[in-house]
This record gives sequence, C-alpha cells and structure tokens, in this order.
Amino acid sequence: MLLSGCLLVNACKKSGDGNSGPHPLDLEIPAGFPAPQYSFTGNPLTQEGFELGRKLFYDGRLSKDGNFPCASCHQQFAAFATFDHPLSHGFDNQFTLRNAPGLFNLAWLKEMHWDGGITNMEVQPLAPITAPNEMAEDVNNVIKKLEQDDHYPRLFAAAFGDATINSQRMLLALTQFVGSMVSANSKYDKVKQGAASFSLTEQNGYTLFQSKCASCHPEPLFTDNSFRNVGLPVDPFINDHGRMRITNKREDSLKFKVPSLRNVALTFPYEHDGRFSSITSVLDHYSSGIQPGPTLDPLLKNKIPLTNAEKFYLLEFLKTLTDSSFINDKRFAQPK
Repeated sequence: MLLSGCLLVNACKKSGDGNSGPHPLDLEIPAGFPAPQYSFTGNPLTQEGFELGRKLFYDGRLSKDGNFPCASCHQQFAAFATFDHPLSHGFDNQFTLRNAPGLFNLAWLKEMHWDGGITNMEVQPLAPITAPNEMAEDVNNVIKKLEQDDHYPRLFAAAFGDATINSQRMLLALTQFVGSMVSANSKYDKVKQGAASFSLTEQNGYTLFQSKCASCHPEPLFTDNSFRNVGLPVDPFINDHGRMRITNKREDSLKFKVPSLRNVALTFPYEHDGRFSSITSVLDHYSSGIQPGPTLDPLLKNKIPLTNAEKFYLLEFLKTLTDSSFINDKRFAQPK
C-alpha cells in the first residue's frame, strides 16, 4: 500500500526545501510483491526526474502533429489504458494494431508490449514515438522542440545537473515517471492486509479464481508475464500472430502476453486487439469460445467451463481489483 500523500518510502521532499540537487526517492515495494525487474540502479529516481517525466508524458510535442502525447493512449481514469477503444488512434487518423494496455506496476515487467518485443523499460517510449501509425515523430525533432521551450532546460537541469536536453535523459525521465506508477491499493489488497472483508459473492469469486484462473494470473501481480495462445482466431484484417513476430518461431504463433488483471474493470475492451467489450464476453470465450490450434496453451485444451453463476461470482471478485486511489492520484495527473 502506498503511503498517503507520498510517492515513495523515504523521501517526500520537493525542490525548494532548501537542499541542493535532485531529491532522491525510493520505489516502495508493496507488501507481498516480488523484487522488481527494474531497479532504478542506473537511473536514480528523484523528485525532479519524476516531475520531468510527468511533463513529458503529457506533452503532445513528442508526436509529429502535437496531438498525440503518451497520455492520449494512456488515460489515468482508465488505469492508463485507452478508454472504450479496441485499437488506439494515431497520427493522421490511423489506428494502431493493438489495444493499449494499462500502465501500472511496470517495474515488475521483464518484457513489454503484447509480443514482448521490448525488454528494457528505458527504451520502450521509442517504439510509440517513432511508429508511423502512433506518434510518428523523429527523436531528433522531439529534442529540437524541447530545446525551444523556455521551461525544459530548467527542468532537465534540476533532474540531471545541467540543462543539456538529449534523448537519453528524456527516456530516463519518462522511465522514472511510468516506473513509479504502482497500483496496490484495491479492495483486494485491503482484504489481504486485514483492513476489509470480501462480500459473500466476492469470496465465492475469489475461490473460483484461485481454482480456475490463478495458474496464468497468479497473485499479487495477477500475471505470470508469460506468452500464451488463448484460443483466439486471428483477425484477418490485422493478421497479428503475436510473439512469433519477435522470435520468428512457429511455436510462438498467436501467443500474446498474459495481462495483469489488476484494474481490469477499467481497462476494457479486452485482449490484444480489444475484440471483447466486456469481462463477461471474455469469460464466455474461456468457457465456450476457445478455438483449437497447434500452439493453443495446454491449460486451455478443455476450455474453462463456467456456469452463469460462476461467471457472476468471478466478475464480482475481479471488481475488487480496481484501485480507485491510483486512478485519482494527483501525482500522476497532468501537470497544471
């Protein structure tokens, strides 16, 4: 659970408190969480770096026409996913090829994107910034635009010691911001801490979840970060074969990253291409819609039979994974 009013454990300092230099922050590890994959060892987390990253995250100038900041596809009220859009919108009225996932607990990810094509959080922003159907910009042009702004030299100097603006520092600051998005204060978490109790229907759903879903979505992250074919037929228009695009291995065809179920009630539509508009539709798929194929995950060869009552109970439990404090946290909101 995050400390009230404080991003991290040992320092809620802010610039202007009389101390010189960046003010260190330490990422809090929520109770029960494993060690993060990203440690900030080579990118020391500071209040100034975090604030610079926040400004960059919401700045449309990182895109070619100024209309597509990172936040255009990652909206806080949707747990930093894209609200109600199967595929995100990009430059020149184009659609991206995949559904934008929520951004939280990223420091615990070993690979990013639905296909795991990014293995370092520090370079992840380069993919959407330069993709022609996303932000469609050249990194050098982004740097030129930032250098022409009156505020950025001061912000870069506060975060990194001098006013030099370059792509490495931009990426490090963005990493400090998104890497600090920790979501671990849902009703589920409060129950685990002994501060709340499940209702009868929520408890029934939790019991079902543990027996039918936890092998791929283990607590507390609610993902095992693996890549699996869950029996979705390929969309003939998008023709996305997932992990195989990265590994070029046939055995990885139609395998996509197992998403975290935290905040799942906020991040619809679902699956890599947003084909399901509701959690109920997802449960229907696992119960009766799974398509057989050579790379289908062995755990799903017999589907996951669910009665209507069981689907209801599971839905009630999944709602307890919503972290309202996270989506309303002003620290992650657009700077004024």
